[in-house]
Amino acid sequence: MDAKATPNGVATIEDRILRITGYYGYYPGYSSQKRGEGLQSNTENNTENAEKSRCQSCTSTFLKFVWGFLIILSVSSSWVGTTQIIKITYKNFYCPFFMTWFSTNWNIMFFPVYYSGHFAMAPEKQTMLQKIRECSRIFGEDGLTLRLFLKRTAPFSILWTLTNYLYLLALRKLTATDVSALFCCNKAFMFLLSWIVLKDKFMGVRIVAAIMAITGIVMMAYADGFHGDSIIGVALAVGSASTSALYKVLFKMFLGTANFGEAAHFFSTLGFFNLIFISCTPVILYFTKVEYWSSFSALPWGYLCGVAGLWFAFNILVNVGVVLTYPILVSIGTVLSVPGNAAIDLLKHEVIFSVVRLGATIIICLGFLLMLLPEEWDEITLRFINSLKEKKSEEHTEDIAEPSLHTRSRSRANGTVSIPLS
Repeated sequence: MDAKATPNGVATIEDRILRITGYYGYYPGYSSQKRGEGLQSNTENNTENAEKSRCQSCTSTFLKFVWGFLIILSVSSSWVGTTQIIKITYKNFYCPFFMTWFSTNWNIMFFPVYYSGHFAMAPEKQTMLQKIRECSRIFGEDGLTLRLFLKRTAPFSILWTLTNYLYLLALRKLTATDVSALFCCNKAFMFLLSWIVLKDKFMGVRIVAAIMAITGIVMMAYADGFHGDSIIGVALAVGSASTSALYKVLFKMFLGTANFGEAAHFFSTLGFFNLIFISCTPVILYFTKVEYWSSFSALPWGYLCGVAGLWFAFNILVNVGVVLTYPILVSIGTVLSVPGNAAIDLLKHEVIFSVVRLGATIIICLGFLLMLLPEEWDEITLRFINSLKEKKSEEHTEDIAEPSLHTRSRSRANGTVSIPLS
């Protein structure tokens, strides 16, 4: 409650109390000034906090895009490198299943690499045994038991091996560009399987993308006529894309979403299963001379380790990229391997692309990019168009308002008033 000003200059009851008690540094109007300073400081603090939060969000967004750019380059480069080294290895050594088995064994190192990063960067460090128990919850509350190891790991290990083996077989029949383009169809197959099996949301644009992928497959098969190595190579590449899509849909169905640690544990488990149970297959192929080599010293270990290392790096980058940046950027890195392989095939191997093959590749890549559209893409697009319309209408209103102001000012200067016509 404020009182009227008195002759001694005391304006409020609070000022009177301060004057009577002899508050050090008192002068008339002290309390009201303090209140004003408090309100001003609160306003300044709120403004500073808002600016800081805005700067932090902008910085985090910028860093995500920087990481995304690096992940795109790394993912596409590793996949291009893997495909091209396989093609080079085939000149002197053609044992696709042995190469698949050897590369899959490198997955065992996935969890140790993850734990090394956790131990170096995490503020609260855990022992490896504790981390294994924590990450093994992806298999269930009881963790990884022998029964679950055989039940859950076996189908995924078989699908993983089939995907990579069929991909390697296709590279024997087709160019690296064709195989990498056809493998991008796995996104369309994954949508169709998710729609049928998981009852995911129906999206018309993704149906269009799936139709584009199928059109590209047919065009690729038709490029050299429906005969010979071309049609076999297309069938193998499409089979690889199909098993990859089935692997991802089953993973989502039985294991759900996984963080980086759980994914690392799962990949290492696949590697152990491959080493224990699938090692007999390359041995059988060796003794039946389906995949035979003279001696272990004659094996191209440099190329084999290069393929396995790049494949391992690709899988790590895909999983790390989801944590560091937007998942859509990781997918863009995968599809960019197609023009990367095309550039190497054209410049180094002097491959001549027919118009049909080139058209099929472009259609498949466009279908892949359509698959990356979010579920609310239509609402986002309408919102964006409406915001543009509102900005244009505001600018138009401002443009109309400015001439009217100039007209009024001139009329007032001349002593007249302009009356708008109704």
